[in-house]
Amino acid sequence: MDKRYSKIKDKLQIVVDKKTDNDLAHLTHYFQNHKNGVSQYFQPTAKEYLTELHEKLNIVEEPDFQYYLPIKWDIPFPPQTEPKFKFIDLFAGIGGLRMAYQNNGGKCVFTSEWDTYSKKTYEANFGEVPFGDITEISEKDIPDHDILLGGFPCQPFSIAGVSKKNALGRAHGFLDKTQGTLFFDIARILDYKKPSVFMLENVKNLVSHDKKKTFKVITETLTDLGYNLHYKILDGQNYVPQHRERIVIVGFKKSVFKGKETFKFPEPTNKTYAIKDILEPKVDPKYTLSDKLWNYLQEYKKKHKAKGNGFGFGLTDLNGISRTMSARYYKDGAEILIPQKGKNPRRLTPRECARLQGFPDNFIIPVSDNQAYKQFGNSVVTPLFQAVSENIVKELLKINESKESKDAVYQ
Repeated sequence: MDKRYSKIKDKLQIVVDKKTDNDLAHLTHYFQNHKNGVSQYFQPTAKEYLTELHEKLNIVEEPDFQYYLPIKWDIPFPPQTEPKFKFIDLFAGIGGLRMAYQNNGGKCVFTSEWDTYSKKTYEANFGEVPFGDITEISEKDIPDHDILLGGFPCQPFSIAGVSKKNALGRAHGFLDKTQGTLFFDIARILDYKKPSVFMLENVKNLVSHDKKKTFKVITETLTDLGYNLHYKILDGQNYVPQHRERIVIVGFKKSVFKGKETFKFPEPTNKTYAIKDILEPKVDPKYTLSDKLWNYLQEYKKKHKAKGNGFGFGLTDLNGISRTMSARYYKDGAEILIPQKGKNPRRLTPRECARLQGFPDNFIIPVSDNQAYKQFGNSVVTPLFQAVSENIVKELLKINESKESKDAVYQ
């Protein structure tokens, strides 16, 4: 049998859509983790699901994993064959953090993401379907890991979101029960699994939100869980032509590192980037703004300028960097518009959005333009987090080597 993932995917009719449940997540997680000591978390459900698929699709072979393993991963970002450490990817989006840590020798052993379209993109690139809503997953069902990653949802903490919710009289931050408490799902997993390191990222406004009370609750919770914290606001413009500031929080387990880690965040690079370097040479006319939309954006900016506000479109200097791309980019593209000679400006293409976040060109975009805009707007500057992960991994491997040396002495 052809053991390429693409062929197995066709044979088992693996499709990620709104009907996709955690059975498919178990199966694809088992495919990637059948030999690394965490298979017991996925094998029972994966076996049942494989049997169901064989019956449903009238597949003549017995539903035995020997027909499928080991898989040849013909996907853009295959799993590490000789990983140096294990990590989990929570609120995974389309896998920007996974890519950073996988590139530095890590093996992802668990992924969670609730959005169907993000799952579709994730599977197309990494060959693994994320589990769904983390609030419905027990910490006992998550494999042991060295590093926990979490880009927990930023809506309750973003400036725009807070202003809108205040205007509507709605709760926000930790009072917003639908998303504000998702940080505590990270906390319960840290408390139970006790990984050596974690890295969390969020919008810059998290630090000042609710008169700094939100950040205080977060840092106190993480400290109480036994971690020594390092945090800093980092800007993506040191790696891509985009001004994008994020708060990054890194925690090292005190019982493991004894507070002696020498971790430092990467220093700003001296490199400069220009938006013109990420633009495609030929672009479909559909990305050019209509006269109606362009006139509306110009009038909107004039109106707010008269009121002394800075709201409005951003016509990008092609030799400079762009504003921050947000998940609302699909609406009108106003925050990053590309000037065109003799034409109305245009919005970025999805591929250009991917490049603006540092994703390589072999990253597959299997969704509509609107979904792609949302996904890249919600994602991370991958090379920035690869630089952060490089420094974290150095500390982890250093302590692991020290442990191995001590174990060898006492054997």
